[in-house]
Amino acid sequence: MYLDSAKKAELFEKYGKSSADTGSAESQIALFTFRISHLTEHLKKNHKDYSTSRALKMLVGKRRRLLDYLIAKDIERYRAIIKELGIRK
Repeated sequence: MYLDSAKKAELFEKYGKSSADTGSAESQIALFTFRISHLTEHLKKNHKDYSTSRALKMLVGKRRRLLDYLIAKDIERYRAIIKELGIRK
């Protein structure tokens, strides 16, 4: 599998407060971004995979809602995570 528990722990350690911090908005956004990039690469090769396309759209929506939450809650946390992940260009 492309995303094992070691990779998840690494993402949570880097973007969250600790490797056990799985619920913070930053760690969830980092996890969704990793999954989005993987699904995007898959869809470049398999453009007729409609179920994966739907899953990708749902993930993008979840990430967007979390980013909107961060904007409303703490704009500096939003700016930091956007810069670290390179989401906006």
